Amino acid sequence: MNQTLTGKISERKLRNRTSFLQALRNSLTMAYRGLLKIRRTPEQLFDVTFQPIIFTLMFTYIFGGAISGNVHNYLPVIIPGILVQSVITTSIVTGVQLREDMDKGVFDRFKSLPIARIAPLAGALLADTIRYTIATTLTFLMGYIMGYRPDGGLGCVVIAGLMVIVCSWCISWIFAFFGVMARNATSVQGISMLVLFPLTFLSNAFVPVETMPDWLQWFVKINPISHLVTAVRDLANSGSIGWDFSISLIGAAVIVIIFAPITVKAYMRKA
Repeated sequence: MNQTLTGKISERKLRNRTSFLQALRNSLTMAYRGLLKIRRTPEQLFDVTFQPIIFTLMFTYIFGGAISGNVHNYLPVIIPGILVQSVITTSIVTGVQLREDMDKGVFDRFKSLPIARIAPLAGALLADTIRYTIATTLTFLMGYIMGYRPDGGLGCVVIAGLMVIVCSWCISWIFAFFGVMARNATSVQGISMLVLFPLTFLSNAFVPVETMPDWLQWFVKINPISHLVTAVRDLANSGSIGWDFSISLIGAAVIVIIFAPITVKAYMRKA
């Protein structure tokens, strides 16, 4: 009897392991599908290619002299801010494209395929990390062309970029939830911008907190975007890791813990 029970447990573990590996393979295949869509319609990358360049030029030359005296002194302030703003905004696309695929009936066709039901959602989230990487690389490259020389060194710049990519991926779970629950892609984009717009602009991304009214400073100081921007600045400009680095990663983990289960549950009900 014990041998029979042990055999059933081993068989169940093997089946679960096989199911997990199959789901992983299916998710990677769906991620590759997302990359193929980008290759066939490269205009999908306009937001992660032109936005960092335009925003960096615009904000630097408009606000640089007024805030830091000259453009060169403003670059260590604005480049981390533009980086966080550009990459975080890019994460909205996850929810928008997810909703578009559901509206077009693409996910209905996936139901008839012998694949894991979670694969289309997981694949979309994985594919969008490429978008975050492109936006991160172009922002730092644009800053370097304009004269930005991070004192933290290349290693700390890479760590800062990876941190922003990880945090953006975690935040994309929020917009994936909006994509599953909203009625159309336009609603997803509208709701997402309504959330992100005040968070990014009411932060320390573009101007020092001290220049803001006292009644506004309290919100800016607790704003999670401010913590992420400060963490990137500390890494890139001085090579240091402080409390803002830890709280940014903790906050990103909390977002995944909260939104990943409810997003998957909502998605599985509709898939």
